[in-house]
This record gives sequence, structure tokens and C-alpha cells, in this order.
Amino acid sequence: MSTQENKQVVMEGYQHYKNGDIQQLLDRYHEDAEWVTPESELIPFSGNFHGRSGIAQFFAKLGAALQTIRFEPTQFIADGDKVVVIGEGSWQAKPTGREYDSPWVHVFSLRDGKVARFEAFYDTAASERAFQPGQAGQQSTAAEMHH
Repeated sequence: MSTQENKQVVMEGYQHYKNGDIQQLLDRYHEDAEWVTPESELIPFSGNFHGRSGIAQFFAKLGAALQTIRFEPTQFIADGDKVVVIGEGSWQAKPTGREYDSPWVHVFSLRDGKVARFEAFYDTAASERAFQPGQAGQQSTAAEMHH
């Protein structure tokens, strides 16, 4: 597929996520896709997930652990079978009630019009502070994002 077609697949996936249609999102992934996020003992949805069923588990864990306040892809960069998305977001950790902001980068590798690999990069320190057991409702000390 062309670079533009790969970019479109990724952009449509974000729209499905925003609409809460995880099944439509998963349909854009190969059955053997890899989903890679930073490892952390404190972040319930961290780690590597394999295949569509594993990716579905990621989204179940994410939904149980986080309330999305704001999730904004701001830039899509495509080159061949790679699509890089830069964005920012704000979340609330459900177990602690703490809110935090984090810029993020997602790297997609596509094969035959579907995602073969997804890798996420984000502020793990801010996420860990939000999930750190302690006083519920305490605000995170994560730095604010500046535009």
C-alpha cells in the first residue's frame, strides 16, 4: 500500500478509538500484531501484548485503569510502511483519582494494509506517579505540557 493509504489506516484507527469502537480498531491489526508499551510494575496496562486478543486485553486494562480526559493526536508523519503519530493527553488514574498530562508518540509498522506492530512512548514517570498507591484524589506532580 502507499504511504498515504497507510497513514489513512492509522488515522481511521484513532477515530474508532475516539468513538469507543475497539472492534473496528482491532480489525485494522494483523492477527499476529505486536503491541509494545513501556514496562512498569505500577501501570496496569503496561508491557507487550500479542495478537488481536492480546491487544483487546490491553484496551480492557486501559479502560479499567484510566479515564481519558483529553487524547489528541497532533501530527501524523508517514514514510513507506511506518506511520509516526505525535500527540498529547490528560488522564485520570481510576485507582487513585490522580490526573496527569503526558505527551506521547506512537510508531506503527504496517504490512499489507494492516498494522503489524505498534509501539508507544510516553511519560512513564507521570503515569507511575498517578498510579502510585497513596492518598486518593491527590494531584500528580507531573509537569504541565506547554504548547
